[in-house]
Amino acid sequence: MSYVVLVAWLVQAAVGVLLLTGWLRHGRTHPRIVVTHVALSVLGVASWITYVLTDRVLWAWAAFVLIAIGNGFGDNMLLRRTRRMGGSHLSTVNTYKLALRSMFKGRLPFRVSFHAMFAGVVFFSTLAVCIIETV
Repeated sequence: MSYVVLVAWLVQAAVGVLLLTGWLRHGRTHPRIVVTHVALSVLGVASWITYVLTDRVLWAWAAFVLIAIGNGFGDNMLLRRTRRMGGSHLSTVNTYKLALRSMFKGRLPFRVSFHAMFAGVVFFSTLAVCIIETV
């Protein structure tokens, strides 16, 4: 299972690299949020790889903590983007709802939608392995 999760991490990272490349090419704003998100993600995948190589569950939990924090920064970027699309007056919960509707209706680029939704797959599969390996 840890190898399946590793593949999920690597797929997510590959899409993240595509998004980062586009972001750099277009000179987007809020670089601290993006850099923090990317740094936490890189450290997370490195921790997961270390877990796979050493079979020490502490590394898996470190990866989970890093992805949990990193996803918060990713969510922040998604909410900012959604608010720019017309949700500036909405509460956070309603902005999340608008973001989801925007993803499913194709109003956001496919890469952004995939990356945002697949983050949950990586998050929960990482958590599952952490729990199973700890018990």
